[in-house]
Amino acid sequence: MNSPATALNLAGPITASDDPDSPILAWRDPAAGTRPLSLVRHMYVERGTLEDWQLLHELHYKASNNGIGPRYMRLVVDDGVAPAQTIGVMVFTVPKPLDSGRNQVFPHLRPNQNGRDTKLMNVQRMAWINKNLILSSRTVLDTMYRGGGIAYRFKNLAYRLMGFRYVESRSSMSRYNPFSAKAGMRFVRPKSAPAFESGLAFFARHFKSPAYDYVAIKAEIEAMPDYLREHTMKELRAFYYRNSSMEKSGDNRLNGTSRVEQMELGYLLKQTQQLVFGATVYAAWVNPDWDATTGAMRALPARLPLSAFDLQGVDEPLRLELLEAAA
Repeated sequence: MNSPATALNLAGPITASDDPDSPILAWRDPAAGTRPLSLVRHMYVERGTLEDWQLLHELHYKASNNGIGPRYMRLVVDDGVAPAQTIGVMVFTVPKPLDSGRNQVFPHLRPNQNGRDTKLMNVQRMAWINKNLILSSRTVLDTMYRGGGIAYRFKNLAYRLMGFRYVESRSSMSRYNPFSAKAGMRFVRPKSAPAFESGLAFFARHFKSPAYDYVAIKAEIEAMPDYLREHTMKELRAFYYRNSSMEKSGDNRLNGTSRVEQMELGYLLKQTQQLVFGATVYAAWVNPDWDATTGAMRALPARLPLSAFDLQGVDEPLRLELLEAAA
C-alpha cells in the first residue's frame, strides 16, 4: 500500500488502530490554525441599522427584544465588487439603572450608601451612567463565519466605535464562550441565578418534564385539562412576577401584575426559565481610545477594517498610523 505521508509531506500520523498498516490513516497539518482567514481583509466594522439586526436576529439565542434605545454596529464583507453583505450585528442599549455587578466594579455608583441617597444624588448618578456607560446587549454572527476568530475582533472594534468611556455586558453565553474575554472584557465572579433553587422546586412540583426542557413543558401545559391548565398558568405567572426584578422596576413598576397577566404561554415560560437558569455574568470594558484628560473620545474613522484589531492589544489605543500605512 502506498503511504499518503510522502505525497502530502505532512507530519503526525494518527492510525485508526494499533496496526500501522491500517487502511484508515489521518494526517494533521502542523500549520493548521496558524494561517489568517483570507476573508478578513474584506471585512469592515461600521454603524448599522435595525434592518441589519432583522437580517440575523433569528440566529441569536435571545431574539425577543433589544432593550431601550438600541443602537447598532454591523460587520460586512465588502470586496469592492459585489454589494456589501452584512454578516454580523451588535446591539447596544441604555444601561439598567441598577446592577449588582456594576456595584462591584464601580463602587462609587452603589446606591443608598449609608442611607444618604437623595433625589439629586440619584439624578446625578443616572446622568453619569448615561454619559459614560453603554450596554452591549446582543451580538450575532452569521453561522457560516463562526469559529474563525471573527466575533471577538468585531466586538472589540465595535466597542471602540460606539464612543463611550465604558462598555458593560450582562451575558449568559459568556459562561461558555470566551469571545467577550478575548475582546478585552473583564468579568466579575459568576453567581448562580437567585431563583435557581426555588425554580427547580417549582418546576418539579408542577411538571414531569425536566425544568430546562421548554418544548416538553409547553406541550405538558397545552395537554392539560382546562381547569388544571388555568391553575398552572396562574402559578407560573405568580412565580415569575415574584422573582422578576425587571417587572418591578422602571416603567414596569407602574403596571403591577397586569403586564404579566397578558403574557402568552411561550413568552412567559421562556422568561421564567431564563430567571431560573440564565445566570448572567457582568463584565466591563474600558475604552483605550477615550482621552481622560479631555473627557472625550479621540477621533476614529467611521469604518474600520476587521484587520485593525491585530495592530494593537485589546486594551491599547488604536494604532491609526499603522492602519493608514496598511491601507
